[in-house]
Amino acid sequence: MKSKTKHFTLAGILVAAIAVGVAAYPPAVGILGESPNCLSCHINNGSWVDGPDLIIDIVNKDTKTSLKQKDGSFLLSAKRGQALTVLTVIGYKTSDEGQIPYRNAWLYTDPGLIESSSLSKFPPGWESNLPMACRLVGDKSESYPDAHVTVLPMTIRPSDSAADGFVTLQVMLTKGESVKGKPKEGMQGNYFERILHLRVVE
Repeated sequence: MKSKTKHFTLAGILVAAIAVGVAAYPPAVGILGESPNCLSCHINNGSWVDGPDLIIDIVNKDTKTSLKQKDGSFLLSAKRGQALTVLTVIGYKTSDEGQIPYRNAWLYTDPGLIESSSLSKFPPGWESNLPMACRLVGDKSESYPDAHVTVLPMTIRPSDSAADGFVTLQVMLTKGESVKGKPKEGMQGNYFERILHLRVVE
């Protein structure tokens, strides 16, 4: 009886933790509401700029190659049923302590599905196990060994019903903490976007 009670208690804690995590981020960007992007709640007031020092990359976990195209977008090609794991790498190259971001947040979303109630905003037929995250800077990256980055794996798989599509990668570099109930106060942040094209290989 004690073992069963312990089991249900741990399960309850896990469910509560997941609920808190979902509520914490992303705040209403197509998940809990209909906000189109992070700037619906947060201010774009930081000193990070979209230039050569900014790192936003999607890297094939197995081959270590970037999916970046010449136009700055990304392209993932996969056969139906094929699971590909990529690394979302976000950060900034700087030796200035004041320029090192503290926490990075990101969300992959199909703009046409913002108002959908689904937690995954990938196009129909495309599965993803980690479409959003918020993570402290300090991970190691083989592609960017000297940069201050976050790195997390995400596995993507096109099902039999998948068609070519795309998602927008919404990114925020942040420092500090938002004031409770006033997300545009207390935190410095900058917002960036990239496009990830999804292609089905027949």
